[in-house]
Amino acid sequence: MKASHALPKARLPLWATLAAMVALSGCITLLALWCQPNALRTVVDIFRAQPLLIVLNALPIGLLVVTFTCLFRNVFFGAALVNFGVCVLSIANRIKLEVRDEPVFPRDFALLKEVGSAMESYDIQYPMSTIAVVLLATLALVVLGLFIGCRPFPLAPLRGWLGRLLGAAGSMGILVALLLTVYASNDLYNSFRVSNAYYIPSVFNELGFPYCFCHQFTTYPIDRPAGFDKATAASWETGDQPGQGEDVHLIMVMNEAFSDLTDDPAFTYTEENDPLPNLHALQSDPHAVSGHVVVPGFAGGTANTEFDVLTGMQTNALSASTTSSFRVVNRDLDSVLRVFASDGYHTSFFHPGDDWFYNRENVYDWLGAEETVFVDEMENLTYKGRWVTDDYMAGFIEEKFEEAVAQGELLCNYTTTIQNHMSYTADKYGEGYVYPPVETDAQLTDDVRTMLEVYIEGARDADAMLGRLVDYFSQTDEPVVLAFWGDHLPYLGDNQLAYTQLGSEVGLPEEERVNTLCSYETPYVIWANDAAAEVLDWGSAVESLDLPETNRLSASFLGAALLELTGRGEESPWFAFLNQLRRELPVVQKKTYMTMDGTLTPLITSDQLSMIDQWRQWSYYKLRYKEVE
Repeated sequence: MKASHALPKARLPLWATLAAMVALSGCITLLALWCQPNALRTVVDIFRAQPLLIVLNALPIGLLVVTFTCLFRNVFFGAALVNFGVCVLSIANRIKLEVRDEPVFPRDFALLKEVGSAMESYDIQYPMSTIAVVLLATLALVVLGLFIGCRPFPLAPLRGWLGRLLGAAGSMGILVALLLTVYASNDLYNSFRVSNAYYIPSVFNELGFPYCFCHQFTTYPIDRPAGFDKATAASWETGDQPGQGEDVHLIMVMNEAFSDLTDDPAFTYTEENDPLPNLHALQSDPHAVSGHVVVPGFAGGTANTEFDVLTGMQTNALSASTTSSFRVVNRDLDSVLRVFASDGYHTSFFHPGDDWFYNRENVYDWLGAEETVFVDEMENLTYKGRWVTDDYMAGFIEEKFEEAVAQGELLCNYTTTIQNHMSYTADKYGEGYVYPPVETDAQLTDDVRTMLEVYIEGARDADAMLGRLVDYFSQTDEPVVLAFWGDHLPYLGDNQLAYTQLGSEVGLPEEERVNTLCSYETPYVIWANDAAAEVLDWGSAVESLDLPETNRLSASFLGAALLELTGRGEESPWFAFLNQLRRELPVVQKKTYMTMDGTLTPLITSDQLSMIDQWRQWSYYKLRYKEVE
């Protein structure tokens, strides 16, 4: 800086400094947007139609320019630092989008070590011309700062470091306040028109990286549990003992919106027209165990159920505010898939949807799936309406199972279906599709009757998928355990309209329900073919699970129970702990607990409360700190 004082300098008056701040902030914003993979012209067209986006993208950059201008007392030095920092982030966002199809989030700053390791794993094509432009622009601003300064602030008491610090703190304070209010607003964020609101990379490209990055500061939070101690949590991560389990294939199928809604007394189905004959047959099969799994959400949140089952953590416990579990995953995690992989299994995930939805492409890599197959890699697809059929997915599982057997591999697979996804409108399966009538003595409006007809048609197909898989695996000599359950109850109209007309408890306010879990219960069945039943000594294996009288389980305990059922209950200290907790409280749903005799209560013992606290702290440690080898 001493050398710069020796150079002849022009001094900008206050008004010119302010004008330069505005102009430079706009230029930095444009340059940051230009660094993105989509064409700047496309972004400008979107901003022209939604001009508020111009302000939302430029404002945080402008406030940063003010901050560093105050500190350096030079608008060009301040702009140079902001330009370099913002554009480096923007280029990093571009690279991450191209490599992982995922934007840069603020939480990535906590993963710099992992980022360094990941960079060695990818063939990254750096945008050298873009990097050169950013460096040249930064250098040009530095040079301008050497020759053009700012006049002293008009108020003499604010010309020293006090004034610099007050100015910087004031602008940063405004920025933080905006991040916690305006930029945190989901209503504002969701009000902008985008081509695909569920595809986060596209949203970042269309709404602008600076705005979206700022919005993400307050989304998908993970609350630090009270009293958390990293060293204590790390001490629980000892005692892995792979290789204890029995050699049986595990096929897990989570079926979209699968429920036993038609078992409600309002329906009058008979054995002849039962929509769920296969589920009901398995409920009395000596090689099957069935009950209800308590999932994290109602009428949505498919990925949250996947997260709960596979990791043993609970979406609802991650934060006091609503969050999306797959959006908080950004590192390798322990999972059911990893336990089977440690025993030499081929682990896989199949889903007839897009790989970017819920960021599944990346998350299942972090969960340890060796193979992931999404709709774009599936051949000869069969659709019913707009969704790939459950019957196709049954065939796909069979095909992949045969591949694994032919290669001498044991298979651990998780499949999430999609056919019975909402909306349940008359045209879901095409114009003119004839649905079997709903068998009920409830008084239904026409729109509710239509919703139920469409939904139950999908439930029939889901049950047929279950039956097909059971028939298929019954005919193989390979030992196979099949687990089949629903991800959540179906959405059947605003304010639980169809449930209300059916007289279901789901349609009542929660405080009026006898079963406070009714909105979150979906059926599950775990079945073993003859070969697996023999290998596992099925009767003894099921009995040793110590399931509660009602056979109800939180989704977070289902994966742990499957590990124990196949002889892997003690391979992982984490899942061993979950099975211990399951024997105390088979269901934990926010502040509602179910004891082994089926009693629902908000009150638990101090020892049980201590186990819950350990569960939360251990989960936080895994999400934030644990290095998975």
